[in-house]
Amino acid sequence: MSIDKATPQEWDMVNRPAHYNTGDIECIDGIEAMLTREEFIGYLRGNSLKYRWRFPYKNGIEDLKKAEWYEKKLLEILSNEKQ
Repeated sequence: MSIDKATPQEWDMVNRPAHYNTGDIECIDGIEAMLTREEFIGYLRGNSLKYRWRFPYKNGIEDLKKAEWYEKKLLEILSNEKQ
């Protein structure tokens, strides 16, 4: 769903930031489609580390929630492969 069609209740800065939902596909889905499995896993791990590293200096709890989002996505990818 594009952000033009979304209401403010359907997105937030952690789970559905407006600046990543401006087209017909979410940015994370485009990135996943573009990368190999190994590259996407690395991308998720790197972003989680980035947000955990900077949380005391930039956005605090919001950055921890973003790190958690990337970790949940990583767990989802790995869990789906084992089924």
